[in-house]
Amino acid sequence: MASLKELRARIGSIKSTRKITSAMKMVAAAKLRRAQASAEAARPYAAAMRRMLGELAAATKGEEGAPRLLAGTGQDKVHLLIPITSDRGLCGGFNSNVHRLTLQTINKLQAEGKTVKLLPVGRRALNFFNREHADLIVDKVIGFSGKDVPFSVASGLGDKVNALLEAGEIDVCTLVFNKFQNAMTQTPACLQLVPMVMDDAAAKADAASTTADDAAQYEFEPDEATLLAMLLPRNLQVQIYASLLETAAGENGARMTAMDNATRNAGRTIDSLSKVYNRTRQTNITNELIEIISGAQAV
Repeated sequence: MASLKELRARIGSIKSTRKITSAMKMVAAAKLRRAQASAEAARPYAAAMRRMLGELAAATKGEEGAPRLLAGTGQDKVHLLIPITSDRGLCGGFNSNVHRLTLQTINKLQAEGKTVKLLPVGRRALNFFNREHADLIVDKVIGFSGKDVPFSVASGLGDKVNALLEAGEIDVCTLVFNKFQNAMTQTPACLQLVPMVMDDAAAKADAASTTADDAAQYEFEPDEATLLAMLLPRNLQVQIYASLLETAAGENGARMTAMDNATRNAGRTIDSLSKVYNRTRQTNITNELIEIISGAQAV
């Protein structure tokens, strides 16, 4: 049985930990409100970009010389995966969910005989894949997690993807990230960036236009090819930026939930140790009284 001194030290240590986890919970909650607002504000814009480019893609369908960001390289041999995680831990299973989904995707693609490359975003992803698949890493992006995500991060990442694509080093590019649902739920998801996957609404519109005799005709100014050349790099950056905002919101939500659970667990542990401390103290007092009474009777 632990001594009273040891129990007091353990209770004091856990109380200090509870103060820290409680403070981290409040900080994460304050950051979550801003990050959630940013992520929710970016969703309609990113969806509108996908839908608009889907309509442009449908208008240029079948034409030669389609941009690589739209049609890819025409092959499906080299896949670039971009797992997006946080730079810091203490957020439950937030990062491990992305790691798990990325590993599953890597194993699936390699089983199909395809080449996989990695571009980790976030220090946790970089550290994990340095241990698991260091030979697959072609580049990295770290140092922005926990802050207001600047668009320059997405812009730079989009330029790196575009450079790899134009150099013929990759054929397909896919993001792996946590989609923010609420403070307690973040769903790991994959989003294919290259070649661009047509939005569901745009796909339905394309199917309807090919079957209807009186399909509406649109005129583009400038022409469709020029618009695509201008908008496709921007769309790549927007989709990456929206995913980074989803990750930032999910990270703060996961950290707030994890710190809340840690604070509650610390409180329960303190209560349990306090009961053990009180029982031990009472036992010691009782033993001392018995010794005193026994000594008095012997005299």
